[in-house]
Amino acid sequence: MMTDASQQHPDDDLASSDAALLEMEEDWQLGRITGDKEALIRDRLGISSPRYHQRLNELLDDPAAAAHSPALIGRLRRVRDQRRAARSADRLE
Repeated sequence: MMTDASQQHPDDDLASSDAALLEMEEDWQLGRITGDKEALIRDRLGISSPRYHQRLNELLDDPAAAAHSPALIGRLRRVRDQRRAARSADRLE
């Protein structure tokens, strides 16, 4: 389980597996890593791509994640909010 207390990051309340997930996403977005993202997720984190994205979305609402990676979380929240607003607008048409 990704939030196992035995894997807590020493600097905050974020599990080390969640910190690794955020660091990988940051590296991906900044172009520090390239290639097959699904394969990288499996190789580096040992989880499936759908689970990665599900957990990433959950972390957007986690204060510990925001404290660990404020720029990344802020950027991803804005993207999520824009997509939600676009879907809502589409439903109103």
